[in-house]
This record gives sequence, C-alpha cells and structure tokens, in this order.
Amino acid sequence: MHSSLAMLAALAATVTLPAAACAQEVFGGVYAHAVDTPFTLETTEGGVDIAAGVRFDGIEALGFLGKPEPYVVGNLNTRGDTSFAGVGLAWTIGDGPFYVRPGIGLVVHDGPELRVNPATGIRTDLGSRVLFEPEIGVGYRVSERASVEAHWMHISQGQIFDSNQNPGIDMIGARINYRI
Repeated sequence: MHSSLAMLAALAATVTLPAAACAQEVFGGVYAHAVDTPFTLETTEGGVDIAAGVRFDGIEALGFLGKPEPYVVGNLNTRGDTSFAGVGLAWTIGDGPFYVRPGIGLVVHDGPELRVNPATGIRTDLGSRVLFEPEIGVGYRVSERASVEAHWMHISQGQIFDSNQNPGIDMIGARINYRI
C-alpha cells in the first residue's frame, strides 16, 4: 500500500511544481504515532512518524480569510502502520518570536480498509481512504529563516463517509521549519 501513497505524493508534487518558485518553507518533523487523546479510539497502531512537507506563500485572493498558506505534507510510519500524504491550508498567527499555526487539510492514507481489534471485536480501521487532517503548531522563530514547533496532527473522516466508523489517529511531535 505504500506504493499507492508514493503515487499520491508524486501526483501532489506534480500538481504543485508550477508553484515551487513561490515556496516559502520546507519542514520536517518526528511524531509519536497514534497518541491516545479524547479525539481518538484505540487503533492498535503505534511507532514513530517521519513527516516532510513544503509550505507556500499565502494566497492573496483569500485575504478575507487571512491569506492561508497552502502546504503539501507526507507522513511515513516507521513501524509499517498507517502513512499518509495530502494537501491543506495553514495560517501563521503572530509576528514576534512566538507564533501559532493552525491548519486543515485532506489526506489519503494506506491503512487497512478493514481492521478489527481481536481483543474487543471493535473495528479500528479509519472508515475512508480520504481523511480530514486538522493540525496546530506552537512555534518559536530561532532566526529569520528557521523555526521550531511543538505540533499536533489528527487524521479522521469525521463519520462523514462512514457514520459507524471513526477512530481517528493523533500524532504529536516536533517540526523544524526553514524559510527558503
């Protein structure tokens, strides 16, 4: 299934190549995968995720929404559990050394289409191949070009595509951002 994720990442890169000249930041991070929070149920997943992405300049035409910054992101789970790739919009709030960066996106994942926890008999698959990806980071600008963030990402389908299924997965970790 990682090959379908690779194909999605290649497609996302192809679509965004014309905008590459506008790239604002590249970022990378390390996350704990499937952290237990109030937004998730037990999925039997775990491990560490390695994330990478690119963020583009804010969209001037969406100034009435605060000029959101488009991004492309990919997360690879090092244990072989659910990995994903997608696109979204983020907002950087704060001009000083500290800032907050909320975002929302859509991702495609390679997790199983059907998974049942053998101990409980409860389905733990994500219910849809396409998922929402809300996120938020709290960051500190180390220099004019570099910043670090404590970061949270969540993937789930919000019971929109399957009203009986929505365990979701949370990732919590740290990102390094570098302005190009």
